[in-house]
Amino acid sequence: MPQSHISKRIYHQATKHSYLSVQLDPNYVDAATQPSSFKVYPKFYRRVKLNLNNQIHSFISLTSAVTLEKMYKEGAVKLRVNPSAGALYPTEVYIQIRNIEGFINGIYHLEVENNCLTLIYELIDDGLESYIIPGKSINGFIFLISCVYYRSSWKYKDRSLRYCWLDSGHHLGAIAASAYIHDREIQLIFDFDKLALNTDLGFENKEFITACTISGEIQDKKVRNLRLKVPFVCGTDYFEANEFIEQGYQNTSLQPSRQQELVHPQFNFDKDKFFQTVWMRRSIRRFYKQSIPQASYWQLLQHIQQPIPTENFEELEIYSVVHHVRGMTPGIYKGKHLLKAGNFSEKTGYLCINQAIVRDSAVTLFFTSDYINYQTAMQIAGFLGQRVYLVSNFMGIHCSGIGAFYDDEIQEFLGTNQDVLYAIAIGI
Repeated sequence: MPQSHISKRIYHQATKHSYLSVQLDPNYVDAATQPSSFKVYPKFYRRVKLNLNNQIHSFISLTSAVTLEKMYKEGAVKLRVNPSAGALYPTEVYIQIRNIEGFINGIYHLEVENNCLTLIYELIDDGLESYIIPGKSINGFIFLISCVYYRSSWKYKDRSLRYCWLDSGHHLGAIAASAYIHDREIQLIFDFDKLALNTDLGFENKEFITACTISGEIQDKKVRNLRLKVPFVCGTDYFEANEFIEQGYQNTSLQPSRQQELVHPQFNFDKDKFFQTVWMRRSIRRFYKQSIPQASYWQLLQHIQQPIPTENFEELEIYSVVHHVRGMTPGIYKGKHLLKAGNFSEKTGYLCINQAIVRDSAVTLFFTSDYINYQTAMQIAGFLGQRVYLVSNFMGIHCSGIGAFYDDEIQEFLGTNQDVLYAIAIGI
């Protein structure tokens, strides 16, 4: 195997689960030691409270909003529009706003817990464009997704490298959903100078930029790098470094992704109902082995295969294990093509670390890829995962993302040499 092919897969290989690895390291943690999951700047920073009756405010708020608070014995957990592995929410959002009425031109932190924007940097002749799309200026919005990785590595250790990128992809999907509801066109960008931007944002080794989304009018105008380093605030109340995660992030940030023509998806959802779907989206915890209609499943596949609005891309293939779909033979499918017939519900449950929710689902989807850039591929898997959540929920079908599975055994089961990036179970 060529050396380049080995090197691009090293971080996936190093974070694989197997039956033995799970038994040897069941990964129990003390919930009392969980780091904080909300980043807040000092109180003297200028803030803009987001008003959902204002279209611009609503567009921004819905990208990250808290939609439900659940009480557990360890305390309250605030669930959001974007799903997250273990509800740990490592992602943060920063937004550059330029030439939008009612806002100072600047870089803002989206303070999710308090539904407000915190101004952390005022622009003059500088901005984020010089790192992302040099020679251009955007009248509108640049959303930056970052990961405070210790929120995830506290529990999931090295494998959290995967979860941070999946969560980043889910968050990009939440931005896309809000943009759709508010009639705004967006473009995702994965290939840009993330390391230089991390430095100028003052992130040290505690946070890193994963992707960005632009929305607005692009002009030919040179914008210089940030003239000052942005003051840093740690996103957790304490921090433990993980060299594997930091090195994996740096190496994959230097590797270009595949390229494609920018094409925007075309959806036709009732937007009031779609808003309610975004607001009410949840990760289901139990299925009841009920069948879903074949037409609904085909419609779901059609929607998730819509274009992703980005020029930086990694191709994903979609395998599915059909258990309970009316009118379909149970078995392993690639797209709509039946590869192997059979009742594999028990087998699929086992492969996803003996999770009953997978065994009892109507369908379990597996995303695989022969990627160049692992970081981009995982984020696209998360982005598509968010689509599965929203489209299935819109149709009255429940959904749950599955990040933990026996990698090599699933590859053999599906009959693919591609890496398995993500699994998603749907059903009723």
